[in-house]
Amino acid sequence: MHLIDYSLIVAYVALLFLLGFIKRLGRDSSASQMIVGGRMLTLPAFVASLVSTNYGGILGVGEYSYQFGVSNWLVFGLPYYLSAFLFAVFLAKRARKSEVLTIPDRLAQVYDNKTAAAGSVIIYLMTVPAAYILMLGVLGEQLFGWPFWAGILAGSAASIVYVYLGGFNSVVRTDLLQFGLMFIGFAVLLVVLVTDYGGFSFLTQNLPEAHLTWHGGNSGKYIATWYVIALATLIEPAFYQRCYAAKSASVARSGIFISIACWAFFDFMTTSCGLYARAILPELADPLSSYPALAREVLPAGLLGLFALGLLATVMSTVDSYSFLAASTFGNDIMRRLGNIREDQITRYTRLGLVISSVLAIIWALFFRSVVGIWHAFGSIGTPALLVPVFFAFVGKRRLPARAALWSIISSGAVSTGWYISKYFGVSGDYWLGLEPIFPGLVLSLGIYLFMAREPLESLPKPR
Repeated sequence: MHLIDYSLIVAYVALLFLLGFIKRLGRDSSASQMIVGGRMLTLPAFVASLVSTNYGGILGVGEYSYQFGVSNWLVFGLPYYLSAFLFAVFLAKRARKSEVLTIPDRLAQVYDNKTAAAGSVIIYLMTVPAAYILMLGVLGEQLFGWPFWAGILAGSAASIVYVYLGGFNSVVRTDLLQFGLMFIGFAVLLVVLVTDYGGFSFLTQNLPEAHLTWHGGNSGKYIATWYVIALATLIEPAFYQRCYAAKSASVARSGIFISIACWAFFDFMTTSCGLYARAILPELADPLSSYPALAREVLPAGLLGLFALGLLATVMSTVDSYSFLAASTFGNDIMRRLGNIREDQITRYTRLGLVISSVLAIIWALFFRSVVGIWHAFGSIGTPALLVPVFFAFVGKRRLPARAALWSIISSGAVSTGWYISKYFGVSGDYWLGLEPIFPGLVLSLGIYLFMAREPLESLPKPR
């Protein structure tokens, strides 16, 4: 990278801090102001924030498309569009009209505080942004030549300092900038690739045959697993938080439909760039670094810095959002229910949760070193534990009794966890019975619902 590239990045960080620090939260700020910005999110801000937040796994997309080609679209694209569509149809308006702040608030509203506390712990673990912190470390290595740990620490600090002071509104303001940069960065790279190397004919001549097949060399069972994991969108805290924060229920639903179109276009660009990376750099040692390695290979000074901004913006928008989600879960849900704190202490404990979740994310990032591996692990355990109790807390007439909902969360999560770790203790090196861990937990949770759900009371109690 050259001086002009570094100058662009310095300007980006300065602008990020300016946007993040425009309006700070006071000590007397309410939980609603801290967590959902006073419920004033407009349609453009809703779309920019949701799209940028939900696409932070950009290096994981590069890792997968480099290894398995166009099947990336069938694994990390289509199943998530379908799940987002289901969310928009069944959940978006109901979530906004519920007038709660978090998913556990709804669990308390429909079931009880014990169920909400159990859900809070799982949501907290699912929102700790380990995968995205890991990507900041890789970007630090690839773009600046920093040690992995230095990229993690610097990227984490830059992503959360303004959130600490400004809360959800700071996340949204910076997301507007990051939304534009992520699209500009990949558009620039793709145009240069097509201009310099040619289009589809170049790819067909230089890619392994499997890279242009729907499966990419993976089994149908493996791909089907990701369609089930994508159902985690129905319990995705980032979706709920933005619906809770929307100005109206119609903004929430329309915003998700528009976001799906934005993700589809962005997926076209990212998958295409991943294919070019494999064709141009077939011997790359670490597929996780395919995008930055490709950019260094083909982009001149200035454009390299612009693409680096696109990568940084894509990842940092998710780091700050998920760090804040984990923090608000810690302050509003875990500490309020298990620590018995007062309403006026939620902002203070949310900020404490921001620090704790960042430290935990750094530790996990150093342990896993695979973005796809982190997604698979936490999606396989958290989804079966929460999907049924959360979905039917909004949809349908039948509800689980409070005790059944609590045990559904605990038992389904425990079964999937046991199934997950069986791979590391078994002789065969595979999961028990060859089943992915998400399936037994999900079957158990559905079974509990089918046998124990009954008609709810006419009116639900207020969240506590």
